[in-house]
Amino acid sequence: MLRSPRALLLDFGGVLADAPRQPPAPPELVRRLFDLIGGIVSAEQIAADLTEGGRAYARWRDDAGRSDDPVELPHAQVWANFVTSTWPGAARTAVEEAATPLAYAWAWRSEWQVRPGIAEALRAAAEADLPMAVVSNALCGAAHRDFLAAAGLSDLFVAEFYSDEAGLRKPNPRLAWLAADAVGVPIGDCWFVGDSVHRDVACARRAGAGAAILMRSPRTDREPSPPDLRPDARVEDGHGLLALLRQRGRVAAG
Repeated sequence: MLRSPRALLLDFGGVLADAPRQPPAPPELVRRLFDLIGGIVSAEQIAADLTEGGRAYARWRDDAGRSDDPVELPHAQVWANFVTSTWPGAARTAVEEAATPLAYAWAWRSEWQVRPGIAEALRAAAEADLPMAVVSNALCGAAHRDFLAAAGLSDLFVAEFYSDEAGLRKPNPRLAWLAADAVGVPIGDCWFVGDSVHRDVACARRAGAGAAILMRSPRTDREPSPPDLRPDARVEDGHGLLALLRQRGRVAAG
C-alpha cells in the first residue's frame, strides 16, 4: 500500500527538467577551452578529448554507482582525469584553475525545459505544505540551480542537493538523508521521485524512503530493470505525479 508522503525528494534531470542530448563536444565549449589555453592544443584535439572524456566520465559514474559508498569527484579532478591528462602542463594548469566555470559550461543545457505538469505538481504540493528538496547527481549543480531559478521554481524547494557540492553520488543514501534532514521529515515519510532505477530507486531503497516513484524519461527508458529494484509506482510526467498525490489524498483535487 502506497503511503501518503510528508515530503518529496526529486531528481532534476528526467523529473524536473529534460533536454535533448547535446553534442559530446559543444563547439562553444571547444572554443572556450582553445582560447583559455592559448591554442596550445588544437581545436580538433580538444573536441576529441571532450568526446572521449565524456564517455570515460560516464563509465566512471556507472562504476561508482555500483559501489557501496559512491562519491563525486571535484571539478578539477574530472577535467584532469578524463579530458586534459595528455595536454601540456600549462594547458592542464589553466583548465584546473578554471575548473568550476568550465564544468558549469559543460553541464549547462540551453535546451532544458521543465517537464510537462511539473510546475503544477510542485505548486500544488507547496500549497498543501508538502516540503520538497532536489536530490540530483550533477557535474555542476550551479547550472541546475540557475535553471530552476529562471523557471520560477526555486522558491518551491526547501533545499537543493547536488552531487558535486555534497561530494556524494546517488545511489549513496547519505545524499537522500541530507535532503530529508533539510526538509525536517524522516526519510521513511518521504517519496523519492526519480527517472533511473539504478540511481534513484536504488537510492530510495538504500536510504529507507517511504516510496520510490519512477518517472518515465527518454534519458532512461532503455535502462534494464533488475528484479530486485522495483519502484512502488510509475508515472509518465508531472501530471502523473500530481494525480498520484491526489489519489493518496496529499493534495486537493483540481
